[in-house]
Amino acid sequence: MDQVKREDQDTPKGLVLAITAYVLWGFLPLYMKALAHVPAAEVVVHRILWSVPVAAAVLIVLRRTNDLRAALRTPRTLLMGCVTAALISLNWGTYVWAISAGRALDAALGYYINPLFSIALAALVLGEKLTKAQKVAIGFAALAVVILTIDAGTLPWVSIVLTISWGFYALAKKSLPVGPNQGFLLEVLILTPPALGYLVYLSATGAGHFAESLSNTILLMGCGVVTAVPLIVYANGAKLVRLSTIGVLQYIAPTMIFLTAVLVFKEEFSGARWVAFPLIWLGLVIYTVSMISQMRRPVVMG
Repeated sequence: MDQVKREDQDTPKGLVLAITAYVLWGFLPLYMKALAHVPAAEVVVHRILWSVPVAAAVLIVLRRTNDLRAALRTPRTLLMGCVTAALISLNWGTYVWAISAGRALDAALGYYINPLFSIALAALVLGEKLTKAQKVAIGFAALAVVILTIDAGTLPWVSIVLTISWGFYALAKKSLPVGPNQGFLLEVLILTPPALGYLVYLSATGAGHFAESLSNTILLMGCGVVTAVPLIVYANGAKLVRLSTIGVLQYIAPTMIFLTAVLVFKEEFSGARWVAFPLIWLGLVIYTVSMISQMRRPVVMG
């Protein structure tokens, strides 16, 4: 009984870890903007390569390397790891490009839409039933995308790619039979050979930025820390707080990205965005209130 009670409560440690992770993700655009002069593909390569020692050090400290060895010897786990690795690299590449190209608002929109896309994906793929409130929330998100598309004459592809890639990544991650820390290291290890190959190509053609200056070298090496640390902190914090709490906290990062885009990067917030973003926010409020009320409802035992 005590165990059940503890699992249904937010622990102070869990709250600190989860909030820390989302705040770190919220500050990430400032770091990526400092690398705006470096092509997105090269930045992603360094995010991959410098994440390996960070993630490996965590597993060594936790003494969980045996789980990773078992995963590397299991074809099904490796295959699923390839899927999640491909999705996360697509997400990283799009995000880095969006920040460098002055499209941080599009990135914020993508991560605002993501929770609503995830519940729609769960309904379509896993057969989970949607509540009326969830349907309304998804409808608001869809309407916002339609308005932005009509206004711009094209799909807001940055937002859509970020939403879809992260949504399917989270879904595929559930099928990966290893812990989150082991899974992350598995993904970056899978991505390491192509990343090294591209780095060798950049070096051979003189197009790389790594040793171009001290600031470039430090910033690119730091990509491992800013990539791996928030993911690892989140993975450990999410286990110690309720799902409903994570549901609310997940809006910290896109809100910080939104504020950074408008107040720091001075991106234009006008036209259809004045309609689309409030629609998304309204949908998220409906979704969050519905989710929290569902989780607080007592379970009737048959």
